[in-house]
Amino acid sequence: MGKKLDSITTELKEFIQQQKIFFVGTAASEGRVNISPKGTDSFRILDQNKIVWLNLTGSGNETAAHLLKNNRMTVMFCAFEGKPMILRLYGQAKIYHRRDVEFHRYIKLFPENIGSRQIIEMDIDLVQTSCGFAVPFMDYKEERTALNSWSTKQGPAGIERYWENKNTRSIDGFETEILGD
Repeated sequence: MGKKLDSITTELKEFIQQQKIFFVGTAASEGRVNISPKGTDSFRILDQNKIVWLNLTGSGNETAAHLLKNNRMTVMFCAFEGKPMILRLYGQAKIYHRRDVEFHRYIKLFPENIGSRQIIEMDIDLVQTSCGFAVPFMDYKEERTALNSWSTKQGPAGIERYWENKNTRSIDGFETEILGD
């Protein structure tokens, strides 16, 4: 059944690289807990205890707001095909914006995307697997192109206007620092 590990093994790295979706969980000390599904080619394993993922522009910016209040984060993968498994990565995360040197170092790891909003770096302190016996089988069809099409249509200025209107505060009113100090 489940195991607790100190780091991502070669087998788990291969599992992660096969997944088409992952889920990110964050929470400030008060307010709502946030769980966000993430897709596209947006996840990278840097080493056995460090990952980064590209956060694309979306309707909310909860992860950023929560990480500024409390840097704990959980990333979860589920096997929807093949051998059943749930994999969770627990750790502390940092958020990088376009104004940060780290953003520009990491953005090169991902396909170009005009909607690139932030990069999240996570230091992993616990890796946990569990059975996943109740996770249903689902067939992957294809990536959705709607977000990339929308971002391209907005252009850089439109994306920044969207951030200003929709991404500067969380649903609980917490600042996200998307536009800087």
